Amino acid sequence: MYNSALTFYKGGVHPPERKELCEQNPIEAMPLPQEVTIPLTQHFGSPCKPLVKKNDEIKEGDVLGATDSAMAALVHSSVSGKVKGVEECLNLMGTKVLGVNIQVDKDSPPISYQVKEWRDKSPQELLERVKAAGIVGMGGAGFPTHIKLSPPKEAKVDTLILNGAECEPYLTTDQALMREKAEEILEGAKIILKILGIRTCFLGVEENKPDAISALKDAVAKGKEEYDIQVKVLKTKYPQGSEKQLIYAITQRKVPGFGLPFDVGVVVQNVATTYAIYEAVVLGKPLYERVVTITGKGINRTANLLIRVGTKIKDVVEYLGGTREDLRRVIVGGPMMGFAVPTLDIPITKTTSGILFLTKEEVDESPHKGCIRCGWCLDACPMGIMPNEIGIYVEADRAQETGQFGVFECFECGSCAYVCPAKRPLVQFIRYAKTKAKR
Repeated sequence: MYNSALTFYKGGVHPPERKELCEQNPIEAMPLPQEVTIPLTQHFGSPCKPLVKKNDEIKEGDVLGATDSAMAALVHSSVSGKVKGVEECLNLMGTKVLGVNIQVDKDSPPISYQVKEWRDKSPQELLERVKAAGIVGMGGAGFPTHIKLSPPKEAKVDTLILNGAECEPYLTTDQALMREKAEEILEGAKIILKILGIRTCFLGVEENKPDAISALKDAVAKGKEEYDIQVKVLKTKYPQGSEKQLIYAITQRKVPGFGLPFDVGVVVQNVATTYAIYEAVVLGKPLYERVVTITGKGINRTANLLIRVGTKIKDVVEYLGGTREDLRRVIVGGPMMGFAVPTLDIPITKTTSGILFLTKEEVDESPHKGCIRCGWCLDACPMGIMPNEIGIYVEADRAQETGQFGVFECFECGSCAYVCPAKRPLVQFIRYAKTKAKR
């Protein structure tokens, strides 16, 4: 489609996209549920401590949890209502974490947010607005955004990249946001540029999203010229949206092993995170709701839903008309890097990008076999590590020795497992090896 589309230089795979199930759906706001359970751990770093107790009356946007730790983000209430309790709830890993259970007051009027001027504010004042909104990375592990926007001075950052690749199959959350909120995303980009004190921004979007590319290019054309902002079209290849691969595709800069983007002068932000930054700085709105792709052949209706944080998956299912009889698996996230969950009693968090309801037709349940030494995983790995050897060493109870094969450089994209003809659970082997091996 685009002859000059960019990509990374090593590895990658082309799984079926399956985006047609949901990509044309507009963003739709889900009605408030009867109650929500808001986890106090929704980000990379230290969990928050509760600031509320049972029977407290709270309003939408109130702070529920905070911590003195620098590596954390505030947690806000997504609804108005009464606290039923501060108790343990399940996260998508099946681990119990502390959460705030709230009975929703549906008669409470929604909060009205007013536009605030930001161009006359200092970078530090803008950064404080981002921090106060509890924003975290919405395309991955949930790294606190105010920390990511505070790189060390010696880093000499000169480039911002907005990640709109959305290379995971099925997911269309970012595509819907870029199509419908392009101007707001562009303004969010300008806010980030001012915070960082730089002028250059690239918006990377895979070529299978022509509607998003067109909307962003139109927004850039309308925008003022105080910054150099360009839309870069990327080839459709997984894992194009990984930071290191995205940086190379757009700038040809290679992030060193165990390095970070700022080591090569780059800061990367997901487009959904950028939109949240716009809402925080321009509207003063905390991050307590997000767009989530609900898709797969196992759900009666697919949707790009704007959902309040703390809403249970079971309430989403009920709103969309239930699941189908041939439902086989529920995955939170994408099929490559997401997690299968055993229950629908799990709440939506700031980092929930999608929920997939997959049928037997969409799930490969064949048993795995021993490594046949084909080398396909070596060709597919975008980091150039040795997934085959890691798996063999894990099975031999020698996981602690896998550092030599690059286990700590793996970001668990799943390309190796996808191409493996023996259906070996290489990502699970790698995760296990990381817990046993020492750097």
